[in-house]
Amino acid sequence: MFTKVLVANRGEIAIRVFRTLREMGIQSVAVYSETDRDARFVRFADEAYCIGPGPATESYLKGDEVVAVAQRAGAEAIHPGYGFLAENAGFARACANAGIVFIGPPAEAIDAMGSKIEARALMDRAGVPIVPGVTDPVDTVDDARTIADEIGYPVAVKAAAGGGGKGFRVALTPDALEDAFEGARRESEKFFADSVVYLERYLPEPRHVEVQVLADTHGTTIWLGERDCSVQRRHQKLVEETPSPIVSDDLRRRMGEASVRAAEAVGYTSAGTLEYLVSGEEFFFLEMNTRIQVEHTVTEMVTGVDLIREQVRVAAGEPLSIGQDDVDPRGHAFECRINAEDAANRFLPSPAPITAYREPTGPGIRVDSGVEAGSVIPEIYDPMVAKLIVWDIDRDTARRRMLRALDEYVVEGPRTLIPFHRWLLQLPEFIDGGACHAEVAKLAESATPIPGTEEAATPAADAEEAEPTVKRSLTAEVNGRRFAVDLFIPESQLGSAGAPAPRRKRSRTESGSGAGHGSQAPEQVVSPMQGTVLRVNVAEGDVVAQGDVICVIEAMKMENEVSAHQPGTVHKLSVAEGDSVGANQLIAIISEDAE
Repeated sequence: MFTKVLVANRGEIAIRVFRTLREMGIQSVAVYSETDRDARFVRFADEAYCIGPGPATESYLKGDEVVAVAQRAGAEAIHPGYGFLAENAGFARACANAGIVFIGPPAEAIDAMGSKIEARALMDRAGVPIVPGVTDPVDTVDDARTIADEIGYPVAVKAAAGGGGKGFRVALTPDALEDAFEGARRESEKFFADSVVYLERYLPEPRHVEVQVLADTHGTTIWLGERDCSVQRRHQKLVEETPSPIVSDDLRRRMGEASVRAAEAVGYTSAGTLEYLVSGEEFFFLEMNTRIQVEHTVTEMVTGVDLIREQVRVAAGEPLSIGQDDVDPRGHAFECRINAEDAANRFLPSPAPITAYREPTGPGIRVDSGVEAGSVIPEIYDPMVAKLIVWDIDRDTARRRMLRALDEYVVEGPRTLIPFHRWLLQLPEFIDGGACHAEVAKLAESATPIPGTEEAATPAADAEEAEPTVKRSLTAEVNGRRFAVDLFIPESQLGSAGAPAPRRKRSRTESGSGAGHGSQAPEQVVSPMQGTVLRVNVAEGDVVAQGDVICVIEAMKMENEVSAHQPGTVHKLSVAEGDSVGANQLIAIISEDAE
């Protein structure tokens, strides 16, 4: 067994791996960027080394530097977590070339599953159902039209090297195919340096269900149940659960057996996940994630298996500690992703310092986090603050336990998805096992107050006077009974120490938060967040319609469209591609054309 392992990641997943290593008696090594110098995960490790500036391309994605640090620290193995270098076959080979064990699958398996086109062909040969479509690259729009006519609309245009919703476009009709094709190619080139795309039938409203597998180097491959990950916004998961409320025992067995065949077909070892689209009693291969998943936690809660420990054992050449007959899932588990995002404002990122932090506790509750009071959620990384996981004997009892835990969770500073999760878990559709696609899409597409949450109840004056507020919680005693009172105080009325200050009326240029909903002045379009201008779609003098995309701003690994709030002519454009912008910074001035 290893004596020292480096974890090539940050935040909650780094701490998650460190904990298992500590239980196994293995020393841990962290690597960190200059931005993460004071992060909690850095202090959690036995040793820590700085590997570069904040941007991931200059630190966490520098595989050669990570390998060099492992050699310097005397680490025998590297665990990549998820994201960053986790599914990078070149990094896995670099580890091997340096005499360091990569805690993950063989590079050949990563390569095989890294291309969605090759993976579809492999799965088809292995007898795993795939969505009707093509397994070859589609080079031109004309080729795409021919294929779409054969497989039928709607069709999905997907990046061969894609993932996480990037390089994914849907054409509901033939008229929309060209835009979908070019958009998928463009986004794939940007995120993956690979413009290859393919086509497959788009399944409206399928369930997104995945199966966890484990495989060792001694010929054993097992599956550990399924996870339902259907609650998503913009193809990013929000809530996961196991078992799936829509999967029958027979379907579960067939999916598990297919997943074992899929893993064996590529010579897979370590932990991996087969993702499927499920419609009724049919399932279709979507992709394989050749790494540990964010939502691995719910599988651990119902099976009692530490998946990270199994990964380490397999990498060290040991057999799995369990066989298929030992897998006996019990109860029900949920995971809610606590992201620094404002669900009431189209899930816009909310990077900020955490001023107060308290995690829920009690039976059946687990929190995987990498933060504490004083931590900063930076804009340049994923917006995840923590993962809240609960277990109980059945789905509804676990759901109620999650609601209790969410009520106890305190995160002040950034806006988080806690109010969203409280709302979602009480929707009748969710209670009945539905995926709530329409409700979540409505929030993702427009600024929509969440019913029953503090975002919807926050008092405001007229649109011109509206401004951000800060919640202050007080207690009062009336006739011997104690009451909790929440006050929502406008930011302009707070002093430097957070106490109420003399009221100052905001000017028109200070009020508002973004284009199309409370912009700074009738003709102004402003940035709703801090970030980088990824693309500008208009030029000065262009005539635009309400809803036309003015530019796209990237923040916390998410693309956010800034749209025209009214029809008119662009008389001033204040940004260019590559510019950094702050929240409420002027993007453009759009003047309504005279009648």
